[in-house]
Amino acid sequence: MTTVNIHEAKTHLSRLLARVEAGESITIAKAGRPIVDLVPHVAEPVRFGTLDASWTTADDAFGDEIDTLIGALFGAER
Repeated sequence: MTTVNIHEAKTHLSRLLARVEAGESITIAKAGRPIVDLVPHVAEPVRFGTLDASWTTADDAFGDEIDTLIGALFGAER
């Protein structure tokens, strides 16, 4: 792992990012004390939805008034 000071990091940021993109890890230090690590980004997989497929609701869960209102909004005849 390479360590650079803040001034060098600001001066050569594009070069350092190219090295990180290639897989290298770089530590930025302030007065010789490490303050941050530049490491390649690892994307988390995207997960859509949080409920499993077994989740259901009863047919009358929302009552007749809601069914009538929804039907009216979409032009259904009751």
